Amino acid sequence: MTKLRLFLPLAGLYLSLSAWCQAPPQSAPRASQPVPSSFVEVEGSKLYYEECGTGPEAVVLIHDGIAHSAVWDDVWPVFCKRFHTIRYDRRGYGRSPAATAWYTETEDLAALLRHQKVSHAILVGSSHGGELSIDFTLQYPHLVRQLVLVGAVVSGFPYTDHFLNRGIRNSQPFEKGDVASGLSNWAKDKYLLASGHDGAKKRLLDLLTANPQDMKHADYALPTQLALPRLREIRIPTLILVGDADIPDVHAHAGAIEAGIPGSKRVIIPETGHLMYLEKPEEFSRAVITFIDSNGP
Repeated sequence: MTKLRLFLPLAGLYLSLSAWCQAPPQSAPRASQPVPSSFVEVEGSKLYYEECGTGPEAVVLIHDGIAHSAVWDDVWPVFCKRFHTIRYDRRGYGRSPAATAWYTETEDLAALLRHQKVSHAILVGSSHGGELSIDFTLQYPHLVRQLVLVGAVVSGFPYTDHFLNRGIRNSQPFEKGDVASGLSNWAKDKYLLASGHDGAKKRLLDLLTANPQDMKHADYALPTQLALPRLREIRIPTLILVGDADIPDVHAHAGAIEAGIPGSKRVIIPETGHLMYLEKPEEFSRAVITFIDSNGP
């Protein structure tokens, strides 16, 4: 199991919280009709994706390294009301087959955008999905209009022993064939979801139990050029969201990203961990949409 990447998923100026705390939450019931979905062919494989909405702005939700794109379920209806919204399962997650040969994650995302005829997108990337969003923006700057990085990490910035040992410890049961215990370790991890969010913990465990491949698949993603020394090249509006209960390494990465991307804004979301959109979906949606609107064309 090549899952040191697993928590490379997890692996100054502050945006005022008052603007989005005072605005009424935009909520919507989950759609009762089937979500348009399909597969897009990529080199040597295919990716499952869903889309909704007809807004003028295209928003791509890029999941973390723990679970597939269903983690966005609670915020999906809100984004669908405002934007042309796309989410997809990266290789090996959800309904997308695991990689069997080397591939490049940025090229997978580029193939999806070409397939959907998206010429400019707002990327909302969580954890390793945020790392991918940074890499993609550096490679295809003309395709990205705004960046929202949620508990993101950046290649080229180190990890502590605490961070790495935590990942090894949580995943040890997998090496013994005890999938249920491994999934349970991650679902109850205190950094993924803050204390008091028992419903979110149960939902994450249910999601992983139904899709154990999310945590167990082999991966062959090729490394990209280190992004840390190139962050200054990113010249688009960038919001960095971090849960206050997230692991210290993620906070350190957030600080490095904020220092590196000119004009970026960082917000600490109280009483949340790494997967804040599972814990406080309304607050998350409000923060992201307020940012997008304030930096619109």
